[in-house]
Amino acid sequence: MDGENCSSLNEFLLLGISDNPGMKVTLFTTFLIVYLTILVANLGMIILIRIDSQLHTPVYFFLSHLSFSDLCYSTAIGPRMLVGFIAKKKSISFYGCALQWLIFCTFVDSECLLLVVMAFDWYKAISNPLLYTVNMSSRVCSLLMVVVYMTGIMDALINTILTFRLCFCGSNEINHFFCDIPPLLLLSCSDTQVNELVIFTIFGLIELVTLSGLFVSYCYIILAVIKIQSAEGRFKTFSTCTSHISVVAIFQGALLFMYFRPSSSYSLDQDKMTSLFYSLVCPMLNPLIYSLRNKDVKDALKKLKNKKWSHL
Repeated sequence: MDGENCSSLNEFLLLGISDNPGMKVTLFTTFLIVYLTILVANLGMIILIRIDSQLHTPVYFFLSHLSFSDLCYSTAIGPRMLVGFIAKKKSISFYGCALQWLIFCTFVDSECLLLVVMAFDWYKAISNPLLYTVNMSSRVCSLLMVVVYMTGIMDALINTILTFRLCFCGSNEINHFFCDIPPLLLLSCSDTQVNELVIFTIFGLIELVTLSGLFVSYCYIILAVIKIQSAEGRFKTFSTCTSHISVVAIFQGALLFMYFRPSSSYSLDQDKMTSLFYSLVCPMLNPLIYSLRNKDVKDALKKLKNKKWSHL
């Protein structure tokens, strides 16, 4: 469409999860607890890994970046959503909306690829422990994280530029609790086929790399675990893998359901619930899953607790 036919929107209105006034206090309290748990659990994981020398290994290096990604994309969503429950005007500026999506997309994409890197790292640790520190040196780990974050930034920039160059000449009400792409495309009076194709292509490639990388890594991990002589060693390894699979299943399942359907099947109310899983529930569960099922993390917490009490 011609630029003269497009109205210049300065802001969007986020309708939020529910328009029921009686639910506002309950929803605000619930998601305040969820977001505070995300902050405490993920910041706690990052700090613990940083200060405990026993956790200065590639496994926990990547785990700290997982917590960092969770913290970043949930913070792009959580505080603004909480304000929406209590504010009279639920508006977000045009550029604020673009920035929110840019941050969110960057770290969601990064987390997808990071889960593959973590699976590959565990395979290296199990298959050849003697050469593990050589194969997964600090330089290799840092390079992998650069690739992960750069991929996330590139995808986020492409989608942000394409989406916020569209014409929005109708309603400015987004039937969602954050600036997600599907509800934004529904508001546009431009042809959005290119946007939908780009989303499907780029994110599809990221998901293809993610799922195929996870599948191959876990095939090799299973073969390596079978060769472990000790029953205790096999149990410990499978326990770690179960934690990772739990995180992957929840996170990837919600993303695939959300973004890999034809636009004709979108149900915005249903999509809000799906979005809650990968935007707020997953960042809350991830550090809890890894800490509760990880002996090294629990030992580090005990040491920190004992050290604290010894100074009192």
